[in-house]
Amino acid sequence: MTLAFMFGVMKNMQTTRRHDLDWLRVIVFGLLIFYHVGMFFVPWGWHIKNNEIYNWLKVPMSFVNQWRLPILFVISGMGTAFALGKRTISQFIKERNTRLGVPFIFGMLVIIPPQVFVERVINEQFQGSYFDFWFGPAFQGIYPDGNLSWHHLWFLPYLLVFSMLLAPVFGWMRSHPENGLIKRFRSLIQRNPFNLFLLVIPLYLYESLVEPFFNITHNLVWDWFNFISSLTLFFYGFLLISVKNDFWKAVDKIKFHTLFIGIVCFSAQLIIWFNFEDGYVVHFTEAAFKTTNLWAWILTIFGFSAKWLNQPSSSLDYANRAVYPFYILHQTITIVIAFFIYDLSWGLVPKALILLIGTFGGAWFIYEFLIRRISLLHPLFGLKNKN
Repeated sequence: MTLAFMFGVMKNMQTTRRHDLDWLRVIVFGLLIFYHVGMFFVPWGWHIKNNEIYNWLKVPMSFVNQWRLPILFVISGMGTAFALGKRTISQFIKERNTRLGVPFIFGMLVIIPPQVFVERVINEQFQGSYFDFWFGPAFQGIYPDGNLSWHHLWFLPYLLVFSMLLAPVFGWMRSHPENGLIKRFRSLIQRNPFNLFLLVIPLYLYESLVEPFFNITHNLVWDWFNFISSLTLFFYGFLLISVKNDFWKAVDKIKFHTLFIGIVCFSAQLIIWFNFEDGYVVHFTEAAFKTTNLWAWILTIFGFSAKWLNQPSSSLDYANRAVYPFYILHQTITIVIAFFIYDLSWGLVPKALILLIGTFGGAWFIYEFLIRRISLLHPLFGLKNKN
């Protein structure tokens, strides 16, 4: 299952739990909070900006940005493979609509409006209280021209659409575990683990040929580059799980090599960014380094996490259940806190610490003392009620 896997209990088709993927899910979504705090300080467009911008932060932010979302879509595809091991297609579709659709709608109505309110107030596009905004223009028009938006929750409708589109394909692949694609792919990585990099080819074609014409919008309708790239990565996750232990053996064998490849590719990107003007040759070259880089880091992360993180923990059990509510809540908390400090002359470190501590602490407080204890709130945040 996609977010049921990503934010909840995860088992493979033989009911052997992969704790490394549980840990990865928690870590990568925790990293998302750091990333969105960073967006407050860099020159890239975001909903609220600090009064001082730090250009040097673009380098570490760019590094993380290249693989943080791709790995989430890969993990989501893996989760789908696990879910279909014990559900019919109709059960899976119903579960997806409940676990993704309900929190998404709730989020648009309750969680996202404070973010838009802050943005409108700062840009002097609205005057009045939050309640005046929520009962007035909050749901008038589509963002950015209007106010109705899904902001950081765009991940949910994309996963829902991907699940609906690929459910028949995944169902067929599950019913034919030795189909030609899986057998051929398994044979390739058994022969040479570096054949995993063949999966970069479609990503490179998208990056080089589609990306220049379609900026990432997260609006689902005209977001063709992001849509097809994310859909492919989602499919990759299912495929990698379908070859079972051969994938984990492969990434274990090449994890130090993929680490080296990732370092080289990102270093090459830095050289291009700082020394060359954009053009056809530069674009096609940089696209090759970018897609190889993101895939190398994804394989590296899987390889090292399988070695070091595949073990149970009571802390992991708690974090596994909390991570979906944290994801839904975090950006709103960050933006509300930022509203009160964006114009203060405190410097990067104190503001970043306030945002990080406030976001993690605020999300934990809401989860621990409200969401976790009130069962009626569980479906609104994608949680199953414990028996």
